[in-house]
This record gives sequence, structure tokens and C-alpha cells, in this order.
Amino acid sequence: MSLKKVSNIIEALGRHEDDDSIRVLRDLGTNHESDEIRELTARALIKRNSREALEVVIRNKGKGINDLSARVAMTAINELLALKEKECAIQILEETLNMECEQEVQDTARSVKALMSFSA
Repeated sequence: MSLKKVSNIIEALGRHEDDDSIRVLRDLGTNHESDEIRELTARALIKRNSREALEVVIRNKGKGINDLSARVAMTAINELLALKEKECAIQILEETLNMECEQEVQDTARSVKALMSFSA
């Protein structure tokens, strides 16, 4: 399947109002071997700007802002910075700092929260 078709599918899932679309993006898109697919998935989840979608890209090791690919992580961070409504993302970042989770995830959340406070 061409990247254009996959991109259209990911974008459609990101716009779909059913929460199952978030599950599909989380399970298939964020775990895909292709950086491009993971990047498109992170972008779609962040643009959705719902709590469930943002938690996927903020709190999970190896996904979104915590992706092992710098390209994917930076795309996710830039999408978070570009949000017009940042309140939900900032709240999830703050909660992540107070959670018992891996130090790496907390460190990234701390850095992204600082960047978002400067861009507000």
C-alpha cells in the first residue's frame, strides 16, 4: 500500500469520533516499524487533542514524544507546541511528572512541559 493511502487512513482515523480509532492508532500506528507511519500516527493523535489520544503520545515509552526515533519524537513535540488548546496536554504532562513511571518518560514530560509554557 502506498504511503499516501496509509496517510489518508491515519488521518481519517484521527478525525473519527469513535474511541476505537484511538486504539487502532495506538496498537498499529505507534508500533509500526516505519518512522513515517509512527510520525503520521503521532501527528493524528495530537491533532485529535483528546485526553485518551494525548495520553498515548505523552505517557507511553517508545511512542510519541518518547519514540526512539528523534524524527518521530520531534514531530510529536512540535505538534504539541502547535496546539491552540494546550490545557489538556499540559495537564497530562503534569500528571506524568507525578506518576510512578520510568524516569526517562518523566524527564521528557518535564522538558516538553517547559517548552509548552514558553510557547503559550
